[in-house]
Amino acid sequence: MKKLTLLICIILGSISMNGQITTPAPSPSAKVMQKVGLTDVTLEYSRPSMSGRTIFGDLVPYDQLWRTGANQNSMVTFGDDVTIAGQKLKAGTYAVFTKPGLTSWEVIFYSDTNNWGTPQEWDDSKVAAKTNVQVYNMPMEVESFTMNIDALHNNGATLGILWEKAYVGVPFEVPTGEKAVKSIENVMNGPSANDYFAAASYYFEEGKDLSKAKEWIDKAVAMNDKAFWMMRSQSLIYAKMGDTKGAIEAAKKSMAAAEAANNADYVKMNKDSLKEWGAL
Repeated sequence: MKKLTLLICIILGSISMNGQITTPAPSPSAKVMQKVGLTDVTLEYSRPSMSGRTIFGDLVPYDQLWRTGANQNSMVTFGDDVTIAGQKLKAGTYAVFTKPGLTSWEVIFYSDTNNWGTPQEWDDSKVAAKTNVQVYNMPMEVESFTMNIDALHNNGATLGILWEKAYVGVPFEVPTGEKAVKSIENVMNGPSANDYFAAASYYFEEGKDLSKAKEWIDKAVAMNDKAFWMMRSQSLIYAKMGDTKGAIEAAKKSMAAAEAANNADYVKMNKDSLKEWGAL
């Protein structure tokens, strides 16, 4: 009987130690991921609820720094450099702090995101951008604090903040035009010398179609006549195809370019190959 009692105590103790109580968070976390033009934007924040309370001017005092939500500071991540109120904001993650007012809010993008709430010591050098935006009174109440990315268009969007009957929006611009033009130019210009070199090297190393490898390496060298490493690959491809004369010519050019660049490794590799092919 004593053994049975002891066993039951051990089992109950094990259950007690391993058990974990799970309850809903009073201010659940939220994450919003949005493509704006060609730029990735992510919001991470917590969502307190009104729960019968008066928010602005009471729970959240006017004209005082606010974490903009609950728990850890709300954060926004921009995948590219953006512009806010004429201010350039580098790609990265920023805490979003605000100073709510009756008719306007100051919205601050702060480079230090390692805060629980507002920073203990404010550092103006960490203010990446700030702007004042108008408050709009909504006809209905928003029970849970909300942040969103709205008013989407190719070149920007608006970071919205909604709670109680207040709405503020911070427009921002993204570099869609610049990225689109660069992408178009890259495609229209065709593969680069490095693209041709990579394709030729892969075909050569994997023993695939050597005629294709030769075509691509010739294009790469034609586009960059000082790339001794490309000419080195060109010589090896020619040699593999049985074109010893072409291999020797390419190796000599590679060695000369390597000497000009003070690259002893490639000078030696080319000399060894030239000896092997009877050119030295």
